[in-house]
Amino acid sequence: MFDMLRGALVREGRPVALGQKGLSLLQALLAAPTQVLSKTALMEAAWPDAVVEESNLSVQVAALRKLLGSQPDGSEWIATVPRTGYRFAGSVRVLDGAADGGLPSSGQPTSLPERPSIAVLPFANVSDNQEQAYLAGGITEDIITALTRFRWFRVIGRGSSFVYKDKSVDSKQVARELGVRYVLEGSVRRSGEHIRVSTQLVDAASANQIWAERYEMEMTEAFAVQDAIAERVAGAIEPELLKTESLPAPARSSGSATAWDLVRQGTWHFHHVGRQTHLSARKLFREACRLDPELAEAHLWLGRVSAGIVAYGWSDKPAQDIREGLDAALKAVRLDEKNPYSHYALAICSIYANAPEQAVLAAEKAIEISPSFALGHLVLGMGQLFRGGASEAIAPLEHGLMLNPYDPQNFVWFNVVALAYLFAGQANEALAAAIKARKIAPAWRPTHETLACCYVSLGRLPEARSCVELMREMENPSGDALAPLRLRNLHWADEMAHLLKKAGWQQ
Repeated sequence: MFDMLRGALVREGRPVALGQKGLSLLQALLAAPTQVLSKTALMEAAWPDAVVEESNLSVQVAALRKLLGSQPDGSEWIATVPRTGYRFAGSVRVLDGAADGGLPSSGQPTSLPERPSIAVLPFANVSDNQEQAYLAGGITEDIITALTRFRWFRVIGRGSSFVYKDKSVDSKQVARELGVRYVLEGSVRRSGEHIRVSTQLVDAASANQIWAERYEMEMTEAFAVQDAIAERVAGAIEPELLKTESLPAPARSSGSATAWDLVRQGTWHFHHVGRQTHLSARKLFREACRLDPELAEAHLWLGRVSAGIVAYGWSDKPAQDIREGLDAALKAVRLDEKNPYSHYALAICSIYANAPEQAVLAAEKAIEISPSFALGHLVLGMGQLFRGGASEAIAPLEHGLMLNPYDPQNFVWFNVVALAYLFAGQANEALAAAIKARKIAPAWRPTHETLACCYVSLGRLPEARSCVELMREMENPSGDALAPLRLRNLHWADEMAHLLKKAGWQQ
């Protein structure tokens, strides 16, 4: 039995070990039973946006045949169509979810794929002048292009999405016909030289709105506006999708979780930042890597969580743990070099391996792949700062915060940009950024250290002393996330110590 919703092959109630490529091929064949699928179509299903030799497909099909065995009449479940491709030769019966532990119900033309999927409907032109329709169409196309750079979810192509142009359809219908879970809708209004774009992201299964935003810009040059809007929308909804997809999955019997299930469970723990949740996430990511060594997402998340465990001081063996993170991130890059998250994992691990130069290169690659990838810009700024370039760090940090302004973890990035401003000699801007960090996480002591330094730099000693008083009441952090910065830039470490001493802080 194949669970299309979870993307798992199940035999006698237990999952059958099958790599990600094999799962993708089997899913594609089962979705079109008796139909001949070309080799090109199957290779696109298993290796999207990657160029691989045709022999890889033959190897995967042979492995699938061996795993499935023979049909009762002795024939193969997967038949070869000479010079064309393959087809699933057996009969396929869609079971009802209530009767079979959550399988898709019958009557659905397509099932939700293992990888999250989204369709961007053509944005509506609500301008008074209908000749502005080109602008709405251009923005829609640019958003589709921007979203395709994020490799962990599937984006329906323009040709399929634009079938719904000027049609009144609801999100559930679109999801049913295109086989997606999420639908992005929007509208564009132009008035003179002013443009307003409204967007909303909908979970089609429940028809619930997950996220909505409105952007307003001055119309200077059409293509520049299209690019700017697409970058902001893609940069904003990608984290929202990630948070939604990492919600805890329904309880499952032991042994039924696939590697992808484990990754999703791990990301849920990861986003509840704490010592125990990070350690739990690492355990899940390690198991996902063991179950499916070819799943890039498992390795990149192992890299990310390893960096977090070291940065927050939750590691008993930091050198060993960051080495594990680096190895995992490098493997993620090898497995999927077009995934910006793989390069981000390498960048953030490199920061805490005291290799900011490598972090900068990895961050630049992530941004090259996906210009609207907020974390790429943020870790680029962090790498620039940690290697001593305070002025160079400011622009990428500010850009990353603009792309992803509502992330609950932004107190870390606001603190980093505050330090960049401070060391660049811009104390007023540093103070403004530090205040934003404090608003998000008022009990995080490093922010109060930065605030005290900013106030002393501006000659505002009473406020600086107030920060120090609050610091004395706060719990001492278990680790120092700025340790690599201090080690590489002793003059900045001395400057901060001097400023804190003037504020009344005694180490």
